Amino acid sequence: MSDSNSISVIGGTGDLGGGLAMACARAGMTVFIGSRDEARAKVAATEIAAATGATVEGMDNLACAQKGDIVAVTVPFSSQAATLESIAELVAGKIVLDTTVPLVPPKVARVQLPVEGSAANRAAAILGDRARLVTGFHSVSAQKLRAGDKIEGDVLLFSDDTAARDAIAALADKIGLRGVHAGPLANSVAGEALTSVLIGINKRYGVREGAGIVVTGIKAGA
Repeated sequence: MSDSNSISVIGGTGDLGGGLAMACARAGMTVFIGSRDEARAKVAATEIAAATGATVEGMDNLACAQKGDIVAVTVPFSSQAATLESIAELVAGKIVLDTTVPLVPPKVARVQLPVEGSAANRAAAILGDRARLVTGFHSVSAQKLRAGDKIEGDVLLFSDDTAARDAIAALADKIGLRGVHAGPLANSVAGEALTSVLIGINKRYGVREGAGIVVTGIKAGA
């Protein structure tokens, strides 16, 4: 699956979803944008297609989940469970990239983990063994993804399926990032919690477009 060239972005009209869809389209991938509001998805797809020249289609979330080689879930924590439950049967056998961070407004700079221990645990409980779950992209700047700006930070990726993690690392590389294998799904709690820490750093130091994390010491091509 490392050569996958199509992606479905569930919640693709949101900030991160829209940024990821734009970055993938810019990289020449076929992109399917999903939304609870099909009309909004079609508008977003038309805009991204016009900006990139890529094949981009908009549709509702259920139709979108059936399309791409990779299915990215980019919805807020409050919508994660309902969204995953609605698509669980439709993504059987596919790699699902869940970007969910358990942010609880208004104190989003405070780590507040769910009763399951992490958003990843919640996703795993819903999807079971039907899909090949990878979590990551927790702290990537949506604005920079959309604009095509260089992002100074690595993408930490978590999964019990190393081949699926390889595929998402290849996706990250394809869109100009660096995917870093950060271990099994149990480790996702660290990436999710780190996002709240980075939000606090952004506020304290006035980082307008998002602080990131760079893992040092990794040799090129590793």
